[in-house]
Amino acid sequence: MQLWHRYQSVLSYLIFGGLTTLVNIVVFWLFNNFTSWPVWLSNAIAWFLSVLFAYITNKLWVFDSKTPTVKAVMAEATSFFGFRLLSFFVDEAIMVIGVTVLHGNSLLVKILDQVIIVVMNWFFSKLFIFKDRANKG
Repeated sequence: MQLWHRYQSVLSYLIFGGLTTLVNIVVFWLFNNFTSWPVWLSNAIAWFLSVLFAYITNKLWVFDSKTPTVKAVMAEATSFFGFRLLSFFVDEAIMVIGVTVLHGNSLLVKILDQVIIVVMNWFFSKLFIFKDRANKG
């Protein structure tokens, strides 16, 4: 139990980060395989839905963020989506280059892409977005 409390933030992030990654990959796969939409659009939809899922789970269970006012929630959400927008551009670049330019398998490129994105997002969340809670643990 001591290990859980000591590493709760990291372990929770890995669990919910894994679920977020799964949401991203599954939504991308569905749109990429069952529509004639371009890779970048399927990826953008997957990004949005997975970031929404990530914000809710990170706020409630990973960083236990308490925001007492609507203004505070909006500031936190704006920060979360803003930093995730940075990783979105990296995500899009990897997908477009990996699939369109290098002709890689879209699902394989997406999985490899998500490893990079998860690491980036962990640092953004830990160092900037939920820093008050993260630094208390």
